[in-house]
Amino acid sequence: MEHVDLLIRMRDDCRDISPPAYMSEHASGMDLCAAVCDPIELAPGERALVPTGFHMALPPGYEAQVRPRSGLAVRHGISVVNAPGTIDADYRGEVKVVLINHGEEPFCIERGDRIAQMIVQPIVRANLKNVEQLPESARGHGGFGHTGTN
Repeated sequence: MEHVDLLIRMRDDCRDISPPAYMSEHASGMDLCAAVCDPIELAPGERALVPTGFHMALPPGYEAQVRPRSGLAVRHGISVVNAPGTIDADYRGEVKVVLINHGEEPFCIERGDRIAQMIVQPIVRANLKNVEQLPESARGHGGFGHTGTN
């Protein structure tokens, strides 16, 4: 298992908020907590940009992906709108999460609640080459649903 250094800085007014943390020995993602000053009630269908209280510096060649927490998704219909959200290595602003309520009931986000998870991944950059024709493949131009009915 590869390890990289992820530099983080908590906002001064967020010393009571847990920094990103792996919640089990083999967890892939670190849980992110809400650094809201006042509770946010998310009505069904509503979105909110939720601060996490920290800034970070990823090493070059890596990204962070923000993803929904499965428990919030299955129990309350809470998800990340742009899942996975991408944080680039050169971003230094506060990490924020765009949550949406797909559930049928309002959902309250309180200070310190675990709201999402963050995965750190290596990045491969593509060299784009403009060509006259692409190589053939068995799938060809088959689009959505082309490879099966399920």
